[in-house]
Amino acid sequence: MLSRSPTEPTRSGRPRSAETDAAILEATRASLVDLGWSKLTMGDVATRAGVAKTTLYRRWAGKNELVVDAVAVLFDELELPDLGSLAADVEAVVLQFAVLLERPETKTALMAVVAESTRDEALRDRIRDSIVNRQKHLVLQGRERAQRRGELPTEPDEVVAARTADLIFDVIAGAVVHRTLVSAEPVDTDWARSFTMLLLGGLGGTERRPGL
Repeated sequence: MLSRSPTEPTRSGRPRSAETDAAILEATRASLVDLGWSKLTMGDVATRAGVAKTTLYRRWAGKNELVVDAVAVLFDELELPDLGSLAADVEAVVLQFAVLLERPETKTALMAVVAESTRDEALRDRIRDSIVNRQKHLVLQGRERAQRRGELPTEPDEVVAARTADLIFDVIAGAVVHRTLVSAEPVDTDWARSFTMLLLGGLGGTERRPGL
């Protein structure tokens, strides 16, 4: 599972504590749930985390950076299982993603940063780098595995392959986020299976399941 810690500052000083970072990010998500984006302050987060406000500013330049990193670590929990077929793998990660989005801290934090990013280009870039690009390894891993199984054709052109990976990510993430957060409809096993079959049909993949 690929993950990374929050963006490291260029300042020198004492080594960062992973435990302190985790406490700050957890406090940030709790503040978002309780207060919302507009009322959240670095001071409130510091109080909840039990650290000095200067500790936050040594790690993050401001609220935007802090909140994005607080969201990003939640998405690092996503893993692509190896269940023997591309269809089963996609269904499983779709269901994982939906469960993650149903958590109050994920839902509130993600919707808050996305809404704010419509007015802040730098924040939008940080979301792309810290959340979107950071999770595309799931698509690359799944595609490579499926190609080894013979379920997907290889794409020798690297530019085309990269575009395809971006499109796969956009389709999966867009569909699950829309269904869960916009339509407020359940992402259950039946929906995940139907969505996966539609996706694989568009990719030219084979719908092969272990034991079938």
